[in-house]
Amino acid sequence: MPNALSTAPTTTKPTRPIAGQIITFAAVGVVNTATYYGLYLLFLRYLPYLAAHVIAFVLSMIGSFFLNARFTYRIRPTWRKFLLFPLTNATNFVITTVGVYVIVDMLHMGSHLAPLLASAAAIPVTFVVSRWVMLPKAEAA
Repeated sequence: MPNALSTAPTTTKPTRPIAGQIITFAAVGVVNTATYYGLYLLFLRYLPYLAAHVIAFVLSMIGSFFLNARFTYRIRPTWRKFLLFPLTNATNFVITTVGVYVIVDMLHMGSHLAPLLASAAAIPVTFVVSRWVMLPKAEAA
């Protein structure tokens, strides 16, 4: 059975045009957001909202790595990319976590829709950093 994460170097041939990457990245983002939100609501039944947010975020980020590697960039997942991939979501994580806190604790708007409202601003930055981590340097430039 082949290993899901390869230690072999990735190829440097072009993966696909950037327009296709953007469209697929957006589609993966919709799936990832739905997964995150479903997990968030599930965990919210048993945990405080920030704990539910963090656990759902980490689990959906793992899924996002594999979906983006396969469908967005058409690359072989490697341990190096897997370990660097959280950098692609660091800004997203900070923005959404602060946003969820502000929406829930400061604006008193409720915890159920807060993550969806807080996530929109981080998406473009996540795409740029994702390309930098996932693609060979020449292609990501």
